[in-house]
Amino acid sequence: MAVMTTGRGQTPAEAPRRADARRNRDHLLAVARAAFNEAGPDASMVEIARRAGVGQGTLYRHFPTRAALLRAVLADRIDTLCRQAAELSDTASADDALDAWLRLFLAHARLNQGLAGAFMVEGPEASVADCHQTIMNTAADLLGRAQQTGTARQGLDPDDLVQLVVGIALATAHADGGDQADRLLTLALGAVHRTPPT
Repeated sequence: MAVMTTGRGQTPAEAPRRADARRNRDHLLAVARAAFNEAGPDASMVEIARRAGVGQGTLYRHFPTRAALLRAVLADRIDTLCRQAAELSDTASADDALDAWLRLFLAHARLNQGLAGAFMVEGPEASVADCHQTIMNTAADLLGRAQQTGTARQGLDPDDLVQLVVGIALATAHADGGDQADRLLTLALGAVHRTPPT
């Protein structure tokens, strides 16, 4: 007797199981994000499983190592950052999109520097390179648009911009709030533009 399959060759029972697995993974990621925000990259895997309402076995089935969980959380945050870049490109001028995204990237770098540092220690180098390349591609797209249609100086390199923002994040890591970081980025943006954007 033939077994019914879905359009992708799955049996009807397989599709709901896969949807459940995706929901479970998304829930674990959300809980892990909150735990890492509170306790940093050393947040307890046992505590993450407890908060998610699952056994440790379930957590480790989705994320076999701490490095795998760190990478998933960091990649999720970078995906969000890149989606925001696309939205800004669609709704703002080239200059405004670049400036707004660099501010979002600064907030991301300040929030995630401990997470990224821990991942670089625990995670595969290729995965670190993938995350870095995603950021670089986004910065290059926004800077290129601002150079073509805005006031961004020609000859600026996206790698320089990314390193500048990361440097500001590191320099203000122990400052209260983000006021100093914002002031430093505003100074840097003054050098990015030939004339102040209107």
